[in-house]
Amino acid sequence: MLDGWHEFYALLGTAAATLVALLFVAASIATGYMTVDRSSPTHTFTTPIVFHYTYVLFVSLIALMPIDTDRLLGIVFGVTAAAATAYALFIFVRVLKSEVRDLDDRLSYGLSPLVGYAATLAAAFFIYRHSSVGPPLLAGALMLLLLINIRNAWDLTVYFAQRRSSDVPPPSKPST
Repeated sequence: MLDGWHEFYALLGTAAATLVALLFVAASIATGYMTVDRSSPTHTFTTPIVFHYTYVLFVSLIALMPIDTDRLLGIVFGVTAAAATAYALFIFVRVLKSEVRDLDDRLSYGLSPLVGYAATLAAAFFIYRHSSVGPPLLAGALMLLLLINIRNAWDLTVYFAQRRSSDVPPPSKPST
């Protein structure tokens, strides 16, 4: 079912892999602000972004594999989407319990990934059933995950950069 989607998944996987690498740069900016506490806000918001990008990369790689049966493809996508949906639900609850009060952050970090994984799960069902709805639904779900996490990664990078710049003492006055 995904024969005509080769270039799409090659580009999508490349984008996801590149963005994961760029998160390492963002993490270097955040040095000193991340903690080992698994319930910390940095863990609630940074780790899921890596997970989401990695999932997009994983699905893209599977989509590029020469798998002959739609049923096997549907099963692989379905099992992984079910696990990812459970993870996204866990993160959604953590976001709701966090100190974040901005609606856009709650939607971007919490609800949107959950919708993306639920759509991926539905796409897996349609692919399993050899329905023409499956491939474009899968593509849309993965694009949602990619794009919303570009926003989230940017939001975190700006947040960490602002925290870092507020910790830097102002430059001393030049001597006359």
